[in-house]
Amino acid sequence: MSKQLILALSKGRILDETLPLLADAGITPAEDLSKSRKLLFDTNLPDVKLVVIRATDVPTYVQLGAADLGIAGKDVLLEHGVEGLYEPLDLNIARCKLMTAGVSGLPPSHARRRVATKFVNVARRYYAEQGIQAEVIKLYGAMELAPLMNLADEIVDIVDTGNTLRANGMEPRELIAHISTRLVVNKAAMTMKHDRIKPLLARLDGAVKQRQAQLTE
Repeated sequence: MSKQLILALSKGRILDETLPLLADAGITPAEDLSKSRKLLFDTNLPDVKLVVIRATDVPTYVQLGAADLGIAGKDVLLEHGVEGLYEPLDLNIARCKLMTAGVSGLPPSHARRRVATKFVNVARRYYAEQGIQAEVIKLYGAMELAPLMNLADEIVDIVDTGNTLRANGMEPRELIAHISTRLVVNKAAMTMKHDRIKPLLARLDGAVKQRQAQLTE
């Protein structure tokens, strides 16, 4: 087994918030990620490499051992499932909520609903737990359009400020989960590379705790 550790990072907003946290933990890429077309990067630590991929692919890369560790939002982990993964650390960044939402002032049906979302598995579980029959329609973006075009009664989506919902005549309804960014580790790697993964976890845990202490000062 390779002595190197591969850490998979999620593209987008999570990456923007992850890099400063990694820097606080003493882990920096050898080049500017934003100015490179490369996907695999060396770091200042000779045994740690970074790979930058779509957030939805991070659990798969870690689960199947292509990456030893990964950083992904809890929403992605809830949708994908965490079989074969440890989730040892909440990085406490990119915080938001996973919620249902619908047209403002229009009460939802209690019997059966059409729900548009990219979080198909999460939505099916949630509505089943509520005893509501739900027809789940998978969309990849512009969720707010679905109720406005009579494609769906509700949506399940990430809510940050709620401004996009309000701008489209919609309102958040039920909270499904509080979301933040998590570190996940391949279970086999945790066993086989424990002597290298443990110090990396300690670095990141220390950086998270330092940030939280600064926020409470």
